[in-house]
Amino acid sequence: MKKYIYILPIIMVLFLSGCATVNQPSVTALPEDKPNISKTILADEDYSLKRKVSIVRFSNETQYGQGNLFNNNDNKISLQAMDILSTKLAKSDCVLLFERPEIDEENFKTQAGIDSMNFASDYIIIGSVSEFGRKATSKVGIFSRSKRQTASAKVNIRLVNIKTGQIIYAEEGSGEAFSEVGTVFGAGSHAGYDSSLNDNALDSAISKLVSNIVENLLNEPWKSYVLDVEVNSIIISGGVSQKINIGDIFQIKKRGKLVKNPQTGIEIELPGEKIGLIKVKSFYGKSPIEEISYCDLIEGNLEGILLQEIYVEEVEQ
Repeated sequence: MKKYIYILPIIMVLFLSGCATVNQPSVTALPEDKPNISKTILADEDYSLKRKVSIVRFSNETQYGQGNLFNNNDNKISLQAMDILSTKLAKSDCVLLFERPEIDEENFKTQAGIDSMNFASDYIIIGSVSEFGRKATSKVGIFSRSKRQTASAKVNIRLVNIKTGQIIYAEEGSGEAFSEVGTVFGAGSHAGYDSSLNDNALDSAISKLVSNIVENLLNEPWKSYVLDVEVNSIIISGGVSQKINIGDIFQIKKRGKLVKNPQTGIEIELPGEKIGLIKVKSFYGKSPIEEISYCDLIEGNLEGILLQEIYVEEVEQ
């Protein structure tokens, strides 16, 4: 009988040591539904006019999902990244997003190439998944087994001004997501391939960039174009969707002189000259791309000035 008394504690110690390798099943929490936006942006959100943006390309620069067994024209990783970024930017309520097919970046090397594109937006986002990987690790105890799946991602973003071709913001974001399950004496959770980790890792990497994208966009002055000048009205592009309100005042500027940078070969437009002020009085248009605003000229004179020589800009606060 004494022999069994000594054996029992030994069995309990072995049992506990075997169970010690098992962590409670855990999955990283999904980010909040609303993307991370700085308090400075949120404070000015009601005032800030929405900038027009297109995500023109998101590529997969990693080896993940590449090869003969995959269709490289339908890469899931890059499509996932583009969808996540589009959703988060839309939820920020600070930009007006337009769909745009993939473009050739060679077009951005000359000013003429940019002007010929007829973009609906003023800024484009070019992105790439520069690193992506998955790994699975296991821990085995005497009576237990645990399995941990981890996905990690790095995403690069460039924000480009269409008119100048200048990159006004570039950054890399990284993220990681994991899930872990375990069994004791064969009982417990058994983990198969968790595809949701791909989304969560990309989501985490992109979430860290959204606020900076919006902040850099809002640092650029809001601009629009004069579409027509009538007897009693000046018609400009943009309307309610961009948070323009009746009574808003904008300045009319005459385009600055174009100078060519001999190093890059790109023409640079010098700062414009203020020639007038307009006040919004009404709107027209059924969709964001068709919206226009009717304005009164409250200062200045536009007689004899060609429409392509002028543009609209928000008044500095």
